[in-house]
Amino acid sequence: MTASPGHPARLPSAGSVLRLAVALGLTAFILWKSEPALVWEHAARARPGPLVAAVLLVVVDRTLMAWRWLWLLVPFAPAASGGGRPRVGLGAILHVFFVSTFVGTFLPASVGGDAVRAASLARLGVPTADAVASVFMDRVLGVLGVLAMAVVGLWLARDLPARPEIVAAVLGGLAVTAAGCAAVAAAVFSARVAAFLIALVQRLPWARAHAAGSAVVGAVQRYAAHHGLLSAVSLASIGVQVLRVLQAWCLGLGLGIDAPLSAYFAFIPIILLVMLLPITVYGLGTSQAAFVLFFDAAGVAEPAAFALSVLFVALGVVGNLPGGLLWARSGLTPPTVPAPTPARSDPGSRSA
Repeated sequence: MTASPGHPARLPSAGSVLRLAVALGLTAFILWKSEPALVWEHAARARPGPLVAAVLLVVVDRTLMAWRWLWLLVPFAPAASGGGRPRVGLGAILHVFFVSTFVGTFLPASVGGDAVRAASLARLGVPTADAVASVFMDRVLGVLGVLAMAVVGLWLARDLPARPEIVAAVLGGLAVTAAGCAAVAAAVFSARVAAFLIALVQRLPWARAHAAGSAVVGAVQRYAAHHGLLSAVSLASIGVQVLRVLQAWCLGLGLGIDAPLSAYFAFIPIILLVMLLPITVYGLGTSQAAFVLFFDAAGVAEPAAFALSVLFVALGVVGNLPGGLLWARSGLTPPTVPAPTPARSDPGSRSA
């Protein structure tokens, strides 16, 4: 990061350095165990056709994710549109989504990219509380889609050999994820829970957070009147996870891995949950360990599973590259950015 005049360059935080160290160390250890020469041999023999198919599926899943986010803006549509049309169009949403995913590649876990999304959406004229609420619900419903697919995956993997401690860890992770989704559902549909959260926010020592936090909780609660919309977005989230399973399957075909498609449906959603853990950078290390561990149960050799894990992570980076081109061309938001409309008071706008 370059320093501005009169200000020293900001050093990376201890947490960022630790996550990078964990990612590199874990990746190096799994690579060493998988024998680098054999990993390279599998990667060098990869067939281009299935790899190209995987890239095309990434374009589809990114577009579906952006459309899902656009749907989540419907409750915040301006009154002039009758409450049924989002404030911004699909083109602007695609721009912000792709750019934020690119920028998020270099930020901790997925939180950094989500912050960029919310800030960019606010620059397009959406009140900050509404922008934060839409990004938050998009993230939660995305995790819900992974959770639903992971439950299906566990059922599909019921006959495969697995160590009891691994099964216990997976079940524990699913339970924690399910509890988090249930807590968010309570905040959306229960006025009592929302009031409790607002009371907690009011106890924070930062006065500026009081109005902003209350506004975000109120914005999230607006989804309670949109059951059909939440159902559609949840189905779209499951569709995204199906596409990611198919991407991994195509990569496996390219590497010559003969594991059945059911094995990918069994393991990829669980691996995606592991990759969400904010302990490394972009899931490096944790994804390699998870691929090698789980695909071993399907009879896949460690070098092939490691090569598959690297291609899967690289595929996500490739899917983020269009955002880099858009960012280089016009920054975080599209070239034509409407001025924020002052018609609606937004107590949370100062917290951006």
